[in-house]
Amino acid sequence: MGHPPEVPVTGERKNVKILGAIELWRTRFHYREDHAFNADTYLAFLEQLARSYRWQGAILIQDNASYHKDSEVWTWFRCNRHWLEVHQLPPYSPELNPTERLWQHTRRTGTHNRYFASRAELETTLSRVFGEMPHHPALIRSYLLPFC
Repeated sequence: MGHPPEVPVTGERKNVKILGAIELWRTRFHYREDHAFNADTYLAFLEQLARSYRWQGAILIQDNASYHKDSEVWTWFRCNRHWLEVHQLPPYSPELNPTERLWQHTRRTGTHNRYFASRAELETTLSRVFGEMPHHPALIRSYLLPFC
């Protein structure tokens, strides 16, 4: 008889904080690893996006994470509205967020049912999965079809 696979665990939760955004039309995935999810780290991520899109303009659709609604973040949005249009998703609607599909892909192809002996091993796996995305646009696009 078959037995379910056993995945070793340490009892310690290893996680990595990653902010992400996807450009739907060219299936480009932008991400930033950081130490926390807060207004400061989100502003740093927005500055990263600004370096890519300030000259052409962009529409940002974001969920309702608390740091997305921070007053400093909205001050930044007001200062950058000449190139950036911002829209909020309705509360509790991850099905409307295309980046959620890429997180599912990341779990499916990189982290699901895997044991990571160290945080560095987890980070290496995430870098591999994210690094492969630009090389397989048809695969990534298939996750995003409902949004295009």
